Amino acid sequence: MTVDLFAGVPVRDFATAAAWYERLLSAPPAFLPNDTEAVWELAEHRYVFIEVRPDHAGHAMHTVFVSDFDARISQIAERGLEPAELETYSNGVRKATFRDPDGNEIGFGGAPV
Repeated sequence: MTVDLFAGVPVRDFATAAAWYERLLSAPPAFLPNDTEAVWELAEHRYVFIEVRPDHAGHAMHTVFVSDFDARISQIAERGLEPAELETYSNGVRKATFRDPDGNEIGFGGAPV
């Protein structure tokens, strides 16, 4: 069975959010379904999308677990974005949380060192 995941992020301003997510994800959107949505493919069948929904903006909380945590966070920093929070849990799992211009949280998690 194939499962596609689309994780939505409500935003206020399409252009501002799209530019921020391009910096975070290091790529333009994979596709634009319409004038108020942009979709990025993180991995096969796994997508994150922004959608203009001003009344809901700022409430998303997503975490993407990656195998290249240190390199990913370093590459994002090279594009001018710094995590709002860096955490290491008691089991050694690490998490970097970024906040988009609306306050939505997009985190990257990584295995213990």
